Amino acid sequence: MENIKQSTDLATAIRERRAVKKGYNNKPVTEETVMELLEDASWAPTHGMRQPWRFIFVGPEEKEAFAEKVAATYPEERQENRRQYLSEPTAFLVVVMDEPDNQKQWDENFGATACMIQNFWLLAWEQKLGVVWKTNPHIYDPAVKEILNVEENEKIAGFLHLGYFDEAPVKKDRLPVQEKFTKFKA
Repeated sequence: MENIKQSTDLATAIRERRAVKKGYNNKPVTEETVMELLEDASWAPTHGMRQPWRFIFVGPEEKEAFAEKVAATYPEERQENRRQYLSEPTAFLVVVMDEPDNQKQWDENFGATACMIQNFWLLAWEQKLGVVWKTNPHIYDPAVKEILNVEENEKIAGFLHLGYFDEAPVKKDRLPVQEKFTKFKA
């Protein structure tokens, strides 16, 4: 079967976007830039217009104190490792999601939040602002929730590690869709 699909800017961005885990340069990530990206990213699909997310920005000035507080929630023998790990990004965007009791709404909220994060990631990629969505064990720690003033009915969906980059990470191929595709047979 011949591939007749024409590439669009959006399709190119989706295929070229990468998780930037390290190799950040010294350009600061500003609150203004993050707010501008979120203004567009928040147009993600959201069931019932719940918009179940909120954001906590940790800028370059607060990063060291933030890393220290989060690292302190780990056992003493792991704290230095976590401190160093959290010092790599230039900034963080902590994404917090409303956590309803209703499982259907919980699933819808997580789906909407994931869509919003993908929107943010693609928009950041256009500006050579690297993003990686991290779900390290500390996002589940009640002490970290307390540090960030996360309410009982909220979940930390993840820490987005942010930093500008000069060189994009190597592209890794995806499995062919045919390997993941089946057809319902009545």
